[in-house]
Amino acid sequence: MKLSTRDANTYFKRPDQSAAGCLIFGDDAMRVALKRQDLMAALLGPNAEEEMRLTRLSGADLRSDGAALLDAVKAVGFFPGPRAVLVDGATDGLSKVFATALGEWADGDAQIVATAGRLTPKSALRKVFEGSKTAYAAAIYDDPPDRAQIEDWLRDAGLSAPDREAMTDLEGLARAVPPGDFRQMIDKLGLYKRGDATPVSSADIDAVAPLTREAELDDILHATAEAETGSIGPILNRLKQQGTTPVSLCIAALRHFRALHMAASHPNGPAAGLQAMRPPVFGPRRDRMVRQAGRWGRDALESALSMLVETDLSLRSNSAAPQMAVMERTLIRLAMLPGRGRR
Repeated sequence: MKLSTRDANTYFKRPDQSAAGCLIFGDDAMRVALKRQDLMAALLGPNAEEEMRLTRLSGADLRSDGAALLDAVKAVGFFPGPRAVLVDGATDGLSKVFATALGEWADGDAQIVATAGRLTPKSALRKVFEGSKTAYAAAIYDDPPDRAQIEDWLRDAGLSAPDREAMTDLEGLARAVPPGDFRQMIDKLGLYKRGDATPVSSADIDAVAPLTREAELDDILHATAEAETGSIGPILNRLKQQGTTPVSLCIAALRHFRALHMAASHPNGPAAGLQAMRPPVFGPRRDRMVRQAGRWGRDALESALSMLVETDLSLRSNSAAPQMAVMERTLIRLAMLPGRGRR
């Protein structure tokens, strides 16, 4: 039987314990793996592997020994409870093997859970599962997790419902990062909030979001955008000692000021502009950048971007000027730019 996306999500949480099996397939291996993980947890419960109620096979195993699947399905377990045979990497070439196993499946046998990559509607493997009255087939598309899925993952991580702003941030982040990274972030958020019964906030998400940012690098960009000229030199010295290159610093500055320009140019205001970015900016960092965008304005930010592009070209040229000194001069000029623009 073929499952729609909505029915499949329900099935993965509450699978049919009397079914012969299920085929999960899709382009994105990580999305398929996450759905398979949900299904196996709901189907077998905890400790399935320790109690030898789960048998793992691969497509390669079955290509060399087609009878292995039926043998595993019919094997008698030592422990009570539901059993399953998981086959990763199933292909159309194994359709007859699965057809035989499903045809001989009986109550009390282990369920067959198979995963596969992209399968066309004409796929022989799809037809085996979709045409079976006792088995299911679910296509996994490259859609980001919806609100209901995010809420399920939050509950699984032991988290209370987030506030409205935090949920908006989570939905934006779910569209911007790979599903595996997003699921890991939810688990990390659960650990971060352990013992804290307050609703998840944007600040909590910012603390665990899977974004690679160096604190010192953020510090110098904020110092520049907030006209803290006295802080630029000391932070720059620490970055130099850490091995940060002038070119990488210039690229980071360009990224930061482009984000500010996008925020300042958004018709619904800086906060909406930062929320529309991919990945979105949220939490205290968003509030800080909203203030920066308001202080600069679109015209001054365009001038800042032109200055940074010129510096980037200079750093990549054969100029004999000390590159870090060139970068420091640019940052100081940038820090002074909004003030000059208001005179």
